[in-house]
Amino acid sequence: MGVNENVLKPLDRLASELSAEMESVNALIRARMSSRHAPRIPEVTAHLIEAGGKRLRPMLTLAAAKLLDYPGAYHIHLAATVEFIHTATLLHDDVVDESRQRRGRPTANLLWDNKSSVLVGDYLFARSFQLMVEPGNLRTLEILANASATIAEGEVLQLTAAQDLKTDESVYLQVIRGKTAALFSAATKVGGVIANAPEQQVEALFDYGDALGIAFQIVDDLLDYGGATETIGKNIGDDFRERKLTLPVIKAVARADNEERAFWSRCIEKGDQHEGDLEHALTLLSRHGAMDAARADALAWAERAKSALAPLPGHPIREMLSDLADFVVSRVA
Repeated sequence: MGVNENVLKPLDRLASELSAEMESVNALIRARMSSRHAPRIPEVTAHLIEAGGKRLRPMLTLAAAKLLDYPGAYHIHLAATVEFIHTATLLHDDVVDESRQRRGRPTANLLWDNKSSVLVGDYLFARSFQLMVEPGNLRTLEILANASATIAEGEVLQLTAAQDLKTDESVYLQVIRGKTAALFSAATKVGGVIANAPEQQVEALFDYGDALGIAFQIVDDLLDYGGATETIGKNIGDDFRERKLTLPVIKAVARADNEERAFWSRCIEKGDQHEGDLEHALTLLSRHGAMDAARADALAWAERAKSALAPLPGHPIREMLSDLADFVVSRVA
């Protein structure tokens, strides 16, 4: 499959359909990321927000609201809220992970410092709560506030689980449901709630976002062991170097003999990594079919996302959301 020919088409179509709304979201983001008293805030925020991210999460909110014929303007506030929450978590993640590259560019903590990244992330979280209050809808406020807590909880769980070889697939799923899927499902659900959709449709949007987010994260974890640096916006093997026990490694560890388990323990649990260890890790992943098994899981979650759309009304956007699930996994299909 040619990346430029096929992979980007579903996301491009959705972006085109929502272009007017996204312009309003971007204008609101720019207005709210400003600070009269601390110029460092817009400097750091602009570095990340203007870095060419696809704005997938706020687009999900806009798509859900438009699919359900929402006539108002508060989906713009909710979409901007979602992007602020996402950007805040990225700033914090890069400090926690000691990352040096994000979306193919140096991270904010590298260009400025960890203190700036953490504090600007805090500012964006606070801004997101100011935004989410403005629609005056208690339920959307509850959904986004709960998602913010769940994201933080998932990140903390990952701190301990990611370097423990006893971590199994159920714990991994709990981690990625928290740190990634929670914002996807909140983004889609609030679009349905602000449109005053029937409960069955609201839950369908939640289920779609949840499954899409899980597929998205599994693909991200797969690409860390087999994607092009320009495609994934970070360096191959970053998860290995950061000692993250992601799904491909969990599957390989489950099938490991004593010698292989000792290797994983040294590299992941103890952080004692040597020249050639990444290459050996890739060999073990291949030996046990761990990449193929994780890829099959990602495809299955994408199918669940598509099936979840069934209760929603017939609409071009519904087809785009279905195609988007295929897009998310197409990089590893």
